[in-house]
Amino acid sequence: MKVLVIGAGVIGLSTAYYLRTDGHDVTVVDSNSGAGTMASYANGGQLSYSYVAPLAGPGVLGKLPAWLLRADSPVRFSPSLDPDQWRWCLNFVRACSQRQSDLTTRRLLSLAMFSRALMHEFVACEPDIAFDYANSGKLVLHRDFASFDKACRLLDYQRTLGCEQQAMTADECIYAEPALAHMGRRLVGGIYTASEDSGDCYRFCVGLERRLRRAGVRFRFTTRINDLREDCTGRISAFAGREMLDAEQIVVAAGTASAALLRPLRIRLPLYPLKGYSLTVNVKSQAAAPSISVTDFQRKIVYARLGDRLRIAGMADLNGQRATIDPSRVATLRAEAEAMFPEVGHYASAEPWAGLRPATPAGTPILGRTRYRNLWLNVGHGALGFTLALGSGKGLADRISGREHKSDVDEFLL
Repeated sequence: MKVLVIGAGVIGLSTAYYLRTDGHDVTVVDSNSGAGTMASYANGGQLSYSYVAPLAGPGVLGKLPAWLLRADSPVRFSPSLDPDQWRWCLNFVRACSQRQSDLTTRRLLSLAMFSRALMHEFVACEPDIAFDYANSGKLVLHRDFASFDKACRLLDYQRTLGCEQQAMTADECIYAEPALAHMGRRLVGGIYTASEDSGDCYRFCVGLERRLRRAGVRFRFTTRINDLREDCTGRISAFAGREMLDAEQIVVAAGTASAALLRPLRIRLPLYPLKGYSLTVNVKSQAAAPSISVTDFQRKIVYARLGDRLRIAGMADLNGQRATIDPSRVATLRAEAEAMFPEVGHYASAEPWAGLRPATPAGTPILGRTRYRNLWLNVGHGALGFTLALGSGKGLADRISGREHKSDVDEFLL
């Protein structure tokens, strides 16, 4: 079949990869000038298969007042007159229950483990795609006993779902990652997961685009799909200006732009952009840089080693549709990184970035066919886009190809 994929981020490219593997005639279209230039460009770099608990959790509501009053808060909300923002926030509050959080965690873990298996298969089968991939594990650090105790309870719950994780004392954390030695007195403990990966999502996208081109996939960049139109048979056609693109099936994987694109078809997606920030610094001292991925639980900041670079990422700003860089947020990231790994490199020359992550209130992506028989969705992965990309792409490609067997994506299907 001729399949049109709208969106050349990590989600759209992963979908195109498995569609082409199935023998479909695939075209990828994107309004930007190249692959992976939006939310995929400089994200956190951690492939966190075992750390998928949603932002919407029972402990979040109590923290929100303090978070919203602090300039350096990990979550920041700028109220606007946008009804979509308020609707998203209301549904987010509704999702902050223990029952919903446990359900979301269970569902996301299933998809994440599916994605992990596919990533390991991908790395073995596609050795020419270099993206600073490493299977180095992940350590989540805790600075107070209350949060560490909750993390240990979550560890026990996730163990029942197949996760292999280890609670560590502060001394054990430093033994696992010697670059943390100066943090000893500020740490209570940590949760270590040996199976976690890391990689550069943008380089993954660029390499995957090249691979897909060699396989016969067509790419049309700087091409905006401005209209999805229903014909008299109930099928959808995609238009770029006045041009109708030839496609039997259409996949929308356009990130935060998906909601506006689908609204004229009376498809309302519960998506809102969560702006995240990152810094990328060149590593000058190997001994001072972490060799494993590190997450500061209290600060909600992640650190990922990408070859000779260190990626620092965090924050979640609900303040509209523009990916502008807020200097105060970058300054907070820089200050936290300098305190955590002070001798890594020259933070003053680190490359800042901001991106809009397409998030649903409960933290679950939206996959599957819409009420239109040839229109499919692969959207709403939030901060887990890179982590869940291959599983989401494979699961959707299976459905488009007519494979209806039970899989790990079933619970996300429309």
